[in-house]
Amino acid sequence: MRRILVVILSALLGAGLASPAAQATASEPDLHVVSGWNALALDAARLTRASDADAARLYALVNVAIYDAVNGIGGTHAPALITERGPRHADPQAAAAAAAHAVLVRADAVRVPLYDTRLAADLAALRRGPASATRERDTAGTAQRLGASDERLGASDAGRSHEASDAGRNHETSNAGRSHEASGAGWGHGVDSGAAWGARVGAAVVDARADDGSTPGEQQPAGSGPGVFRAAWSGVQYRNVRPFAITDPARYVPAPQPALDSAVYATAYAEVAELGDATVDRPDLLATYQFWSLPAGSSQPPGEWLRIALTVAGERHLRLADEARLGALLTMALADTTVVTVATKFTYRHWRPTTAIRETTDPAWTARAGSVGSSPEYVSGHSSYSGAAATVLAGFFHSDRIAFTHATDSAPGGVARSYPGFWAAATEAGRSRVYGGLHFDFSNRAGLSAGSAVGREVLTRSARSVSTTSATSR
Repeated sequence: MRRILVVILSALLGAGLASPAAQATASEPDLHVVSGWNALALDAARLTRASDADAARLYALVNVAIYDAVNGIGGTHAPALITERGPRHADPQAAAAAAAHAVLVRADAVRVPLYDTRLAADLAALRRGPASATRERDTAGTAQRLGASDERLGASDAGRSHEASDAGRNHETSNAGRSHEASGAGWGHGVDSGAAWGARVGAAVVDARADDGSTPGEQQPAGSGPGVFRAAWSGVQYRNVRPFAITDPARYVPAPQPALDSAVYATAYAEVAELGDATVDRPDLLATYQFWSLPAGSSQPPGEWLRIALTVAGERHLRLADEARLGALLTMALADTTVVTVATKFTYRHWRPTTAIRETTDPAWTARAGSVGSSPEYVSGHSSYSGAAATVLAGFFHSDRIAFTHATDSAPGGVARSYPGFWAAATEAGRSRVYGGLHFDFSNRAGLSAGSAVGREVLTRSARSVSTTSATSR
């Protein structure tokens, strides 16, 4: 692991990735637009009960839009997707908010009024200056919480499609441009041009990804026979989705799982049969499994790693440009990890431990998780997402040894856990799948490795400094 970090750090330094800077100057209102709008995206994934794949894609759309909107205003790094440059004096916070808004009103039509309220509050705060920033943000936060509460009581399936109505598609343009451009003096200078620019970027990001292969949905039929996953499963179109950042997802699909008659398989089989057995009273294993289980209705594994990144970024007071770049790098890696994970599952169709154990040694065996698992076993998606995220975060911050405390959406009793670094959390997340009786450990290790490889490519290829990119191209 230490050698991997050295490779990543060397690549990042060669790419000109500077250490994240200190917090924004006190002379401008800080709306925390990256964390605020990501909180809305996380809620959208929860309320629509998005799959891990759909959630990862949504997070990438939002964060790529935020990054390209901010970076497009005098930024020093290569764009992630949209190469157009924005108005020189546009307000970057207004651009970030409007870009995220443009994505979310298209992806989640049911909650358009909520997103409108937040955008209006953000732009108003920017026009009025620091004294009103906190007040406007608190008002928007209250509206967000009330809206989320109402939706949890009666969420409709109508907004679960990635494509909204034509009214939703054009909504943010009129919303962002209702007021005239500021005169050039005072806090409102550049807010309207920033909002218009951000709205354009967000719309362009959604349009650029409209034909990425994430729809229509596809299903792999049920299988049969020793070693084969038995149920039909959906979402397999993601194996062919166009990646955000990596060049060839197929190169990261790992070698096949161990043969059923191999010593490696026998060892993993014995381990999960013991640790994942629901009849064995191990409260510690159950709590760890539940902490990382993240079922439908949660932010999903990609969302938890996004939350961790936002927490660490906030504690380290990153500049807006750096926080936006971190969000884009992380979520692109997570979205691209989906492609590799689904392709691997589709290719090998390996059976889950419950099926293996019931058909070979113990017909009554039950997994601690209480279910068989909804997709093929190899590889573990929780592990691949965790490997990608830990690699990107350790690389971005130039160290894995950054302690943090976090409570997942499925944490028992909402109790947080503390970790000495990103890989400690990733390792626990991966092992939790063994404790739940859902995966063999070779699937966990292969997933961590595949995700880490995706993360390394994203770090070395994406959002690099313009000067280094130009020098490399020469």
